[in-house]
Amino acid sequence: MTTQFHDHVLSDAALAQLFNEARSYNGWLDRPVSDEQLHAIWDLVKMAPTSANMQPARIVWVKSPEAKGKLATCVSEGNRKKVLGAPVTAVIGYDIDFHEELPWLFPHTDAKSWFEDNEPLRAEGAFRNSALQGAYLMLAARALGLDC
Repeated sequence: MTTQFHDHVLSDAALAQLFNEARSYNGWLDRPVSDEQLHAIWDLVKMAPTSANMQPARIVWVKSPEAKGKLATCVSEGNRKKVLGAPVTAVIGYDIDFHEELPWLFPHTDAKSWFEDNEPLRAEGAFRNSALQGAYLMLAARALGLDC
């Protein structure tokens, strides 16, 4: 493995925003999150590293009062108020058939064949890498000035 050092290190303020002062929040400002902001988050998430560049995460953005009400019935009692009060909630799942996209995501070898007839390996890869993408989503949201 080679290590590359960059001449630019993030500022203390940027590191605080992403890591040192970042916390999970229980309350939200009464401000909407725009579709443009959600697209900007995804544009960062999709560029973050995963195994074989796989993109198994599937995100449902829950914004409308009706959708929030439905989602609130599916979460624990302690999270209902958070879901109902948040401007948007991201529900992160994964696609077990992510390998179908590997020919263009990881074109230098036939990575699709690694997973094609191995559903347990696909499930493992999808679970692990969608969890990574969920963490990247939180970092991307924070980098773009949103709390999560």
